Amino acid sequence: MEEYYWDTKLDYLKRTRDLYYNDDYFEFLVKFVWKLSKPVHIIDFGCGYGYLGLKLLPLLPSGSTYTGIDKGNQLISKAKELFQDAPYETEFIVSDTNEIELEKKYDIAVSQAFLLHMSEPKKILRKMVNSVVDGGKIICFEPHWIAGMSSYYLDGFDQSQIVQLGMLQKLYEEGAKQTGRDGNIGAKLPHYLSELGVKNIECRVSDKVNFLNPEDNEKDKEGLFHSLKEDGVGEKPEHKEAYITSLINRGVSLDDAVEQYDSVQLFSQVFNINSSLAWAPGMKITFGEITNK
Repeated sequence: MEEYYWDTKLDYLKRTRDLYYNDDYFEFLVKFVWKLSKPVHIIDFGCGYGYLGLKLLPLLPSGSTYTGIDKGNQLISKAKELFQDAPYETEFIVSDTNEIELEKKYDIAVSQAFLLHMSEPKKILRKMVNSVVDGGKIICFEPHWIAGMSSYYLDGFDQSQIVQLGMLQKLYEEGAKQTGRDGNIGAKLPHYLSELGVKNIECRVSDKVNFLNPEDNEKDKEGLFHSLKEDGVGEKPEHKEAYITSLINRGVSLDDAVEQYDSVQLFSQVFNINSSLAWAPGMKITFGEITNK
């Protein structure tokens, strides 16, 4: 049996999730935006190792429960391990979310950086909506890649030297058309949820800004730097000819492909542990109410 890709990425997931959220922002959402004052039963689509459960359950009213679904056996095993001594009622299911059939019994359906990897995200959204009881909520933490790419500042360089926004925007859009997988889905979710009949839709943006400060102590710098590198910041491109050829095969002109390669190569060369870098990923958090009225 072919190994599930995300089962091989557990270490990556654990080292990079905190690049996207501040813990106090989760608390703000739970207490002041969603105003969750009664126990809730949450189902997490594409739960991975249970990241959202680990963040949300300590903030939710006592008696709240958490169910996580993921295709990865190793991810679910890790989730069970992390929660085995926790004082919460949890359930973890190994299943393909495209295929699983669920009862309409949950108060909240959530996803976190999951829908962007789905070739039919609207199909998953419908499953999420259909799993929630009347008056419940759907909450999606999903990225808007081009917004995140526009939020880099590396001291000593113009952003246009290291990030080609126009090129990336076209590549993201074309990739979504070809595969259905859309890294900009976070910006589209309010519209998609409206199409599914979800009411009272709102969207927030995570307030997380990562600042790699050359004046910080070495331990703090090293931790953040390696998390950023793990997430692809300043990643070294593949061999030049192969990189350019792959872009041309995706419809990019030779001149644009060369310019994109040069900017990525420059970023990889100048970004190091002593760089001064600020980056706001801008994760979109979209939510609404399920109602049959």
